Parts: sequence; structure tokens; C-alpha cells
Amino acid sequence: MANFSNLGIYSEEDLILTSLKSEIDSKSIYLKIRDSVKNSILKDKMDFLAKEEDKHKEFFENLYIKKFPNKARNIPNKAPVPLPEIKINDEKILISEVLAQAMDAEMAAYNFYLEMSKVFKEEKEIYNMIIYIAEMEIGHYKLLEIEKENSLRFESYDDSWPMMHIGP
Repeated sequence: MANFSNLGIYSEEDLILTSLKSEIDSKSIYLKIRDSVKNSILKDKMDFLAKEEDKHKEFFENLYIKKFPNKARNIPNKAPVPLPEIKINDEKILISEVLAQAMDAEMAAYNFYLEMSKVFKEEKEIYNMIIYIAEMEIGHYKLLEIEKENSLRFESYDDSWPMMHIGP
């Protein structure tokens, strides 16, 4: 689990850019999952999560504009603060493995935002909104956890045991 207790070494700009990068990457992954599964309920949930990440991104974009009104916002290819990445290196990766990585990313985002909120503790509106987003990440984690458990059940349908009748 990532440790974010040293966020004080990063600038506000780096923290906001990291947030933006994280939300953009998460949305991309959820859309990729949505487009690669057949289960319509899972598709809807991934679409929901992608839209949630879009709302978070919008908050951080507005925060960047508020904090740095005369500066162009350049989203880095690599986030200034290291966060876990979701890697889909093989098209045959099990959906449960992708969902487990997404769960790790959501938990890291939760911890990151909790620590990040402390940087803005004097600005109550910003502080409260970052805490709110952190809590939403926990909700995402729980949704992913349920879907991972469901996917494990469906993945195990491909298993067979000796001496068991398979088929009609």
C-alpha cells in the first residue's frame, strides 16, 4: 500500500496535476473494461465509474484554474506523486485481476486524497471537497470488490472437477 504521509514535499500544483492524471487514467481503464465485457450490468457499472471519475477531474480542473489562473494546465505523462497503475499487458488477463488492480488504485486514491486534503486544511471548501472525493473512492472500491467477487464466480465456471458430470 502506498504511503502518502510525505505529501508536504510536493507543490500544490503537483498534487492537483497528480489528481487530474489519476482521474483521467481511471476513467480510461473503466471505459476499457466496459468495452471489453459482455455483461450489460458490469458495462453499466463501469460506465458509472467512468462518469464519476470525470466529475472528479472537473473539480480538479477548476481547482487548478482557481489556484493557477494564468498558467497553462499540462497533464504530465507520469504523475508527479507515484500512484499505482492498472496494467493490462495481456488481452487474456482475467477480469477479476483487472478489477483487483482497480481496487488497489481506488484505495490508493482514497489514501492520497485524505493526505492531500491536509495541504488545503485552511481552505475549508477545498478541504471538504477533497475529503468528499476521498470517500467516493471508497465507494468505488466497494463496488469493484463486489464485481470482482462476481467475476471470480463466473471465471470458476470454466473449472471442472474429475468425477463430476458436466453438461445436460
